[in-house]
Formats: sequence, structure tokens, C-alpha cells
Amino acid sequence: MTYLLDKIREFFSALIGWLPFIGRRHVRTPLASTEPARTTAKFQRLSDVNRVDTANRAHHHLEGSFVHAPELPIDAPVYAIGDVHGRADLLNALIEVIVYDCRSSQEKPHLVFLGDYIDRGFQSREVISTLIELGRNKDFETVFLKGNHEQAMLRFLNDHQIGPDWANFGGRETLISYGISPPKSINAVEEWQEIQQELVKTIPAQHVEFLEKLEVSHKIGPYGFVHAGVKPGVPYEQQTDEDRMWIRDEFLNAKDKEDLFIVHGHTPVNAPYSDHRRVNVDTGAYFTGRLTAVKIEGDKMSFLTNQFQAQEAS
Repeated sequence: MTYLLDKIREFFSALIGWLPFIGRRHVRTPLASTEPARTTAKFQRLSDVNRVDTANRAHHHLEGSFVHAPELPIDAPVYAIGDVHGRADLLNALIEVIVYDCRSSQEKPHLVFLGDYIDRGFQSREVISTLIELGRNKDFETVFLKGNHEQAMLRFLNDHQIGPDWANFGGRETLISYGISPPKSINAVEEWQEIQQELVKTIPAQHVEFLEKLEVSHKIGPYGFVHAGVKPGVPYEQQTDEDRMWIRDEFLNAKDKEDLFIVHGHTPVNAPYSDHRRVNVDTGAYFTGRLTAVKIEGDKMSFLTNQFQAQEAS
């Protein structure tokens, strides 16, 4: 009977995001290739949220994706973590995996979070609290990047009129995590004004400060870390915040190498994708139950998830 219930959970958790929270801490859900449909009106490029990283979709396995990795100029390992999307349970599990993995490191490990910590999953408040606490941990060098979902939440805190679009974008679940009920009618503007005011009063000041201080990019030697990607042919330092947080097909489908090797999330993939110019570690945590990090150490790369440590990519 337990086996049957597990199979039922796994089937439905690929369709809706809340079943993994029922009955157990982690659920091994089947990997999906698309996200649930979301609609939009006012957010630029929100329709892109339904797309997936289609470049070389034959890469469904973790091993053998890299021919060569650029060498880090530091001795410390670097872990870049993909989109969390309100899954504090997976985040805590992955942090445990990383802590164990770097136990023998002689240098302070670097943790680079690639954005989209909130929305869609029901634990956004817990995720932000966890990241704030992690940022205070002296055992790690931590960097937190801004994703398009954090940008959307910050906009809502200043403009209630975008509430309906943010709700469709995943903000409904974030409101619930702060103990706020979304309006019964998603287009009720007056209700959204009240909800925005309630969120402003409810959200801890340190959460707002965390969101406002998020960086849009990070660089370590030959590696560039951003949420979504970069505009092809534009030097890394000249990229716009809009492209760093929102770009998709133009970046994903480009062929030429950029001035830096790009580490990103934003576009969900069945398994971590890599080629000669980039690596994507957004494995759709909120609907697959798998949160992924890429570990970069020297000229070696490997992947870790909340479920297991993958083989090294060489």
C-alpha cells in the first residue's frame, strides 16, 4: 500500500506543485520538461516562463557533459545553486549535501545562489529566512543573485496594480507563505491594494533588505554567474540587468563563446545542461523535487542535488 501511495504522489506532483509537501520531507518526482502554464499581461517576457532549455535536449545524463572546464583562479570550491522557487525542504537538504561534500576543503567554500528563491512553491518565506541565516555563516563565502521573481515581488511591494500578474507568475503561493490570503477574484484591484499593504506590514524588514541588496551578476575568474543568461556578443560588464534576469532563447540558442563561461538557471531542464559556453542548473525544483548545484573546483565540475551526488563531469 505504501508503494502504491508513493507512486500516486509521484505522478501528481509532476502536475501540481504542492503534493511533495504531504506525508514526507522529500519526494522523488519524475522529471518534467515544461512548467505549468502561467498567463501575464504587464510583466515583460513573462510568457517566456513556459519555455524550456531546448538546446541539445539529448543531454539527459549528468556525466560526460563537459569536455573541459575553465580553471578557477582560487583554491576554494564554488557551488552554484539553481532556482529554489519556494522549496525550503529541498534547499535545506541540498545545503546538507554541500556541507558534507566540502568537509575536507582547506579553503572557505563559495556558495553562489542564482536567484528565483520565491514563488510557485509554498515555502518562500522559509527559503528567504534560510538564505539570510546562511549569509551570516562565517564558514562560507555567500553570494545571492536576483532572479526575475525577486524583481517581480519588489515591484509588487511598490505597486499593487501588478498584483494579478504577480499572482499568475507564482506570487499567490508567496503570499500564502507570509500568511496572506490572495483575493478570490484575481482581477480585484481594490483587494490587491489591501493585500499589498498587508504584505508591506507583514514581511520582515530583513526580508525586504535581503531582496533589495541582491546582486544581478557575479564573477570569479573565467566564470560569470547570472540568473538567466547574457546577451550574445555583448561584453559581460556591459550586460543589462534586464538581460541578466530575463533573457532566454537568444542566449540559449547562441553558438559562439562569450568572454566568460556562464553559469545560470531560469530555464528548467530535465537534467543539468552544459556545453562549451554555459551550464544550466535549473532542474525545476518546485515541480520535480530536485534542486541542483554545480560544483566547480580547479578545472573540474560535478553536480549535486538534494537527492544524491552525481558523477564528476570532466
